[in-house]
Amino acid sequence: MLSTENHDRDVAGLTYVYPVVSRRAGGVSLGINLSPNHACNWQCVYCQVPDLKVGVSPRVDIPLLKQELDSFLAQLMHGDYMQSHVPEDCRTLQDIAFSGNGEPSTCPNFLDAVQVVTEVMDKYGLAIPLRLITNGSSVHKAGVQQGLKRMAAYQGEVWFKVDGVGEQRTKSINGVSIKPDWQLKQLQAVANVCPVKLQTCLLQAQSEDDKFAEDYLTWLKQALALGVKLEGVLLYGLARPSMQQGGDQLASADKSWMRAFAEKIESLGLSVTVS
Repeated sequence: MLSTENHDRDVAGLTYVYPVVSRRAGGVSLGINLSPNHACNWQCVYCQVPDLKVGVSPRVDIPLLKQELDSFLAQLMHGDYMQSHVPEDCRTLQDIAFSGNGEPSTCPNFLDAVQVVTEVMDKYGLAIPLRLITNGSSVHKAGVQQGLKRMAAYQGEVWFKVDGVGEQRTKSINGVSIKPDWQLKQLQAVANVCPVKLQTCLLQAQSEDDKFAEDYLTWLKQALALGVKLEGVLLYGLARPSMQQGGDQLASADKSWMRAFAEKIESLGLSVTVS
């Protein structure tokens, strides 16, 4: 039975396609794993991917992706998969999401993957969001930009990771030193072509950082002042254990702190969801 506590990419025994019950999506999310090699260019401390290594996504076998997505959607739409594997109150397919075991936007043929997914969505008449969950590192590339434009025609939405602002914070949380201006530039590159929400994982360490909220809000105000259109902000704590070194020591930020932080973001005129 699927649950929010288990997002095993191999649950369906397929290379690219896997179902999960998602807190943020509010039901079944059909994942597209473009990183079956367990490689990512970031190394987030809270990452739930086992045997994670530094690298990028490989080229996708497009015919295999199409076959897997087509056959699995047939099970979801016309078979008994929902009844057999999904809790009764979650038996709605809410989205299809490029996510998986690494950074999807580093896939060399990302555009081809988007195109084949939308073709299968058309076959089944699916009017659900097509999402990309990303750290934003490759969203400026031509092929990714073209893919995002195509996604936008299919209720496309990008969930753009910003777990902290400032090079020290991103190094400690995401394993890479990221300048705030670079984060903003990448966010703009997405917002120009596809609807986007920020997603932020909130750990106890962030809540104990006296300047975390201040720096995050200052950066967010800068983005809004530049005309970046945000559809909202997704704040979330840990639902599954980290598989990274030291991950067993992590804890989510206190719920009351998360809600107080959400209220500060809402004061800027943005909608916030707390999971």
